[in-house]
Amino acid sequence: MIRDDMNNALKEAMKAKNERAVSTLRMVNSTLKNADIEARGSGKPALGDAEVLAILQKMIKQRQESVEMYKKGARPDLVQQEEEEIAVISGYLPKQMADAEVTAAIEAAIAETGAAGMKDMGKVIAVLRGKYAGQMDFGKASGLVKAKLG
Repeated sequence: MIRDDMNNALKEAMKAKNERAVSTLRMVNSTLKNADIEARGSGKPALGDAEVLAILQKMIKQRQESVEMYKKGARPDLVQQEEEEIAVISGYLPKQMADAEVTAAIEAAIAETGAAGMKDMGKVIAVLRGKYAGQMDFGKASGLVKAKLG
């Protein structure tokens, strides 16, 4: 499980006195625990790897947005901090698909669902999320699906 890998990495980072990795991994663990508590409150089981991957991607996206804001604000120290956090979190995501692979996966999902128009976009995205969670940027994929179906 991804969580086990993170906890082991946290222990190693503590031993190596890698403060950025320690603080980032603690923050990720905290976010995951909060999500678990929220899921338990609504009667759902603890998060699986697919949900953990989605949370990690969301955290990376938040940091990328922060990097842009800090660059505009001329804060190179904060830009570096956010980029280091992105690097730590990215280490737990599966290898991202290349553009050609994403396009092929979208075409396969459209064929699989029999999607004929924009009204079927949700079905295509659902298939992609089920098969490729953590491996593609669904923001970009959504635009590509829209272009194919439009």
